[in-house]
Amino acid sequence: MNAAVEPAAIAIAGLNKRFGQLSVLRDLDLTIADREFVCILGPSGSGKSTLLNIISGLEGGYTGTVQLGATRVGYLFQEPRLLPWLTAEKNVDFALDSCAVPESRRAELKDHYFELAGLAAFRGFYPHELSGGMRQRVSLVRALCVEPGILLMDEPFGGLDELTARRLRIDLLRIWRESRKTIVFVTHNAYEASYLADRVVVMARGRIRDQIKVTVPRPRDYDDPAVFDVNRDVVRRFLAAADVAEPAVPESDPALNPPGGKP
Repeated sequence: MNAAVEPAAIAIAGLNKRFGQLSVLRDLDLTIADREFVCILGPSGSGKSTLLNIISGLEGGYTGTVQLGATRVGYLFQEPRLLPWLTAEKNVDFALDSCAVPESRRAELKDHYFELAGLAAFRGFYPHELSGGMRQRVSLVRALCVEPGILLMDEPFGGLDELTARRLRIDLLRIWRESRKTIVFVTHNAYEASYLADRVVVMARGRIRDQIKVTVPRPRDYDDPAVFDVNRDVVRRFLAAADVAEPAVPESDPALNPPGGKP
């Protein structure tokens, strides 16, 4: 008897994207299962954010196919991007209006996610009255309240101090266990990826170079030696992938790509 196959939340095949002469994504194939937590790990310029923008529909002009199993996608950026003249709750209301979430669902959704994020007492606060970590929690509440099937996160903790980022990683896993959204989380932090993910996808120079399944049981302890072991393996394989990655140069420039591959 064949094992059950998890339905795909995201299926990408033969994805290519160029900015002018520069090839940013090259023949990229990736399938992400429903409710899977995938971290995409790579250095700056590897195409991670471009990939998220294509999945979200913010970026076009590519070749290949991108199929989503959900009708609504949430997106968290590195900055919270809250409207400063609105309270935390009104920022969420703005998103609910934009996504036409039924009025009958709104109070329940806000109560649930503000409580889950530890912000029930701060709904009436303005962004400037909140810490950086709390503002990022508000942006997470805003994304979850519109009930996305897929949640994209582009280095959402990269601008925070390490202690705040650590607390938010722990909170994110707690919220994910409760909501069980499909999450695609972009990072250049190997330990962050090792702690959060079901699977770490290593990118370099616009290609997927490696994929590492994280088998540490959930819920996870942030200081579990098993997570450190995964991190060592991820770093080793990431460095190996980066070493073999071809240079990201304009493919059509003969001065940079001479015949025979030699200058």
